[in-house]
Amino acid sequence: MATSDVPRIGDGEELGREMHALMRRLYPICRSITGEGVRSSLAILQEIAPIEVREVASGSQVFDWKVPKEWNPRAAYIRAPDGSLLGDFRESNLHLVSYSVPVHRTMPLAELREHLHSLPEHPDWIPYRTSYYRETWGFCLPHRVVQALAPGDYEVMVDVSLADGSLTFGELALAGESEDEVLISTHVCHPSLCNDNLSGMLVVAHLARLLAAAPRRYTYRFLFLPGTIGSITWLALHEERAEKIRHGLVAANLGDGGPFTYKRSRHGDREIDRAAEHVLAASGAPYEIQDFVPFGYDERQYCSPGFDLAVGSLTRTPWGRYPEYHTSADDLDFVKPRFLTESLGRYLEVIEVLEGNRRYLNLNPKCEPQLGRRGLYRTLGGDDKGRERELAMLWVLNLSDGEHDLLDIARRSSLSFPMIRAAADALEQARLLREA
Repeated sequence: MATSDVPRIGDGEELGREMHALMRRLYPICRSITGEGVRSSLAILQEIAPIEVREVASGSQVFDWKVPKEWNPRAAYIRAPDGSLLGDFRESNLHLVSYSVPVHRTMPLAELREHLHSLPEHPDWIPYRTSYYRETWGFCLPHRVVQALAPGDYEVMVDVSLADGSLTFGELALAGESEDEVLISTHVCHPSLCNDNLSGMLVVAHLARLLAAAPRRYTYRFLFLPGTIGSITWLALHEERAEKIRHGLVAANLGDGGPFTYKRSRHGDREIDRAAEHVLAASGAPYEIQDFVPFGYDERQYCSPGFDLAVGSLTRTPWGRYPEYHTSADDLDFVKPRFLTESLGRYLEVIEVLEGNRRYLNLNPKCEPQLGRRGLYRTLGGDDKGRERELAMLWVLNLSDGEHDLLDIARRSSLSFPMIRAAADALEQARLLREA
């Protein structure tokens, strides 16, 4: 993919509004690691890109794990002694602990309290809690509500199905000139949480739409998976295909206003690491680089030693580092359209680097070739932009020894990758370079 082939966002403001409007449709859906919520969410994303929906049966062995039973909630509430309803699932799906088992009984307040979750530091917010692999039930309430509970008997009703079914995920592969793959993975298993869940889903779906319309050097594989069990399941079913993954990113937390954060792959110095770090450094905006740790999102599965894939994670504010994380405050007002657009743009910039990166050999390595007679040098002085283009060509000629790639040259020269890529294109056309 030449620099001119890289997809452009166009009217970023309009695209941001489009993504936010789709987020508004997705927001009420109760997603979990299995169930109809994932299916209905993927159906909406299929309006953006031709995502294929896959199903893996409950009980399937996937390495050391088993695909769990399918969970589908229908209703849940607590009826107080005065008849009022608390924790009504219809008002917020965060009220119900995800994967709660069915229950319908009356109990005293002391027993009920053992199943309640709240946030004393944010008394008006509802926390998000899960119990995927331990059969229990629970409710999440604002702390002010918990504090005001009166003694007496409470009716608890959790109407859910937890039975054999399947795990659902979405997949889209866009074939390129090479069978080598770039993996873009995001999780789809959280209920009404906008930044930690929906922002990644929407940015990745729109990225797939843009790349589908462009020529591609690499094959791109987009995965929309339930966290942890989804990536484990995909890897278990596609061990041979995973060997073709050369670069990868895990997408999450892309709609808040914090600076971008890149978490390196397991080795920390792979091409995807260098590409992401260069893009963030060249952006002129604050950013943070984190070393790999085997905790976080699905990068820890892709980077497990048995696969050791070059997969990092590009986010804005990392998980757990903003107060709204895993609470009802991670809502439609917290995520802004302009931040979604900016995140999509950063992903495109990283892909531009991956697509355009090459190693070259200088075919005239003894001293500088005469660029002027080849139409590559300014005829008039005083043009600073022209000087920068010439400097880019000189850097490319100097470091095109078959050992350094264009990304190395961009980092060494402190020039933008698109400028280095354009210089290499011009020099190759002038027959001063060939690909190594």
